[in-house]
Amino acid sequence: MSKSRKLGLAIAQMGPVHLADDRRSVVARLVSMLHEAKGRGARLVVFPELALTTFFPRYWMSEDEVIARFFERAMPNADVAPLFNAARELGVGFYLGYAEITPDGRRFNTAVLVDANANIVGKYRKVHLPGHSDHKPDALFQHLEKKFFEVGDLGFPVFDGFGTKLGMCICNDRRWPETWRMLSLQSAELGILGYNTPSRNIYWNEPPHLRMHTHLISLQAAAYQNAMWIGAAAKCGAEDGFHMIGGSVIVAPSGEIVARSSGEADEVIFANADLDLGDVFRQHVFNFAKHRQPEHYGLIIERTGSGAPLPHRDS
Repeated sequence: MSKSRKLGLAIAQMGPVHLADDRRSVVARLVSMLHEAKGRGARLVVFPELALTTFFPRYWMSEDEVIARFFERAMPNADVAPLFNAARELGVGFYLGYAEITPDGRRFNTAVLVDANANIVGKYRKVHLPGHSDHKPDALFQHLEKKFFEVGDLGFPVFDGFGTKLGMCICNDRRWPETWRMLSLQSAELGILGYNTPSRNIYWNEPPHLRMHTHLISLQAAAYQNAMWIGAAAKCGAEDGFHMIGGSVIVAPSGEIVARSSGEADEVIFANADLDLGDVFRQHVFNFAKHRQPEHYGLIIERTGSGAPLPHRDS
């Protein structure tokens, strides 16, 4: 019998990053968790969305101010060099989310995949941007991703690395089944993501416990229906009084949660993921080549909404 393929996968959840926190102190936290993950056997560490700063889309600011304070013009750069240096020294790769501004001024909510030699080997730009672009002065806070970011232009690529095929997404992408199906149709065995999810919904009176429920059920359903491992890292807790959910998890292709964070502070969770487990489900349950009938799925790409076009509304 052949030896199963195992990947030491760590999720590095972050507690709050406040407006007053500088990047040097934030990166030091990331480096500390990278060392802990290495000590637990990790080869790949997942950090959160917008890991280097507070979740700034909650604030109404001008684009010029946001760019000056929160966006990265290059990756790596001097502020994050300690993290890249530590990864190279430890021989551990990582996923890192940050706000990217390109040389021609385009802005994206971005994540990079970095290998064990500290080389960037993959990039993803968030596709499903939630929120709004206008000022809502009566709301508890803003959710201005549509103001500060463009829709990602890289699609949903899959990368070879760490002995597997893996894809990336960011936060709200996890709630959309299309995200995971795009990855699984490219034979991804692992999906990784970071998120910053507010505990309150400013658009409707959603009970706070549902925020965690829908987060977990989205990941568990996606893992099972696409026969893949999923690792999700939160930035959570109260950032300057604005609370975000935790719930960082590693989910197996069975849909079972195999590791979950216990609080809302910096915390490393780990699983020695058996990559061959997904093969069982790909062969016997979701055998795409044998059972999918794409000729009947046309509406998925023909329509954005059901029936007649719907009037625009904030999501």
